[in-house]
Amino acid sequence: MEFKDYYALLEVDPSADLKAIKTAYRRLARKYHPDVSSEKDAESKFKEMAEAFEVLKDSEKRAEYDLLRQHRDDPRFSQPPPDYSHERGHRQGSQSSHGDYSDFFESIFGRQAAGGGYRRASHGAVPVRGQDLEMEVPLFLEETLQSESRSVSYSLPVFDVMGRQTDEVAKTLKVKIPAGVVDGERIRLKGQGVAGINGGANGDLYLIIKIAPHPLFEIDGHNLQIVVPLTPWEAALGASVQVPTLSGKIALTVPAGSQNGQRLRIKGKGLAGKSSTGDLYAILRIVMPPKGDDKIAELWRELANQAAFDPRTQWEEK
Repeated sequence: MEFKDYYALLEVDPSADLKAIKTAYRRLARKYHPDVSSEKDAESKFKEMAEAFEVLKDSEKRAEYDLLRQHRDDPRFSQPPPDYSHERGHRQGSQSSHGDYSDFFESIFGRQAAGGGYRRASHGAVPVRGQDLEMEVPLFLEETLQSESRSVSYSLPVFDVMGRQTDEVAKTLKVKIPAGVVDGERIRLKGQGVAGINGGANGDLYLIIKIAPHPLFEIDGHNLQIVVPLTPWEAALGASVQVPTLSGKIALTVPAGSQNGQRLRIKGKGLAGKSSTGDLYAILRIVMPPKGDDKIAELWRELANQAAFDPRTQWEEK
């Protein structure tokens, strides 16, 4: 069925207001009225203009037509209703006494009822689902250990039936962020996106978790890593060192003879997961003290003589 452009028939822009539409209709009606016009096909043109004016003067009908016009290239919008008969030119089982309206008009709005009312066709206003929205939610690592309730504010665009944004409204939700979320995780809030059109479902809001960088910890999945600086004698003799975790400091036992870069596992002090909690890995880094006085230098020389240790023996040729 051929699409009818009611705006083109009345020679007005789709953004024209009601006053402009009425003015255009009166002008063209005088030109094509069958009783006074000498134009070719005046009667059929007059009927087309009257049909266009019938739709565009009514805000509800116009909104429904504008939606169809916007999506006229979509096959879902261009198909006639299931009970429409091309052969009979109207819905099966109906006998419209209003022959001045086209098949196109009746395929949208139904046959005319007495008194100028109309029965809207079930397919006339096609439900359109609202858009989904996304927004980032920043979290500190400490906040991932347990469920957090927080307020989330965002702007919700408002669209008219032609898909144009006409306004935006501020919206605030109280959201529970579950424990164990990870960087980049998406949390879906059903129906909290843009409102649907013509009874269509609302879109969803997706919260994208963004974990803020931490000054001490590196993230490796649900595990954490922290660099633990040691003096040479702590590494050589062993020590008990206070190490930060997300839930407070703990005492870490460093074995005697520990090496630079060695990893010590601290079980259960990583990030919360859905089934288990990750671990914290302490990475040992031996740090030399600043240059001391002659007495300190002498002690280092004595240690060198007593230890007689060469870390480069693997370079010797065999």
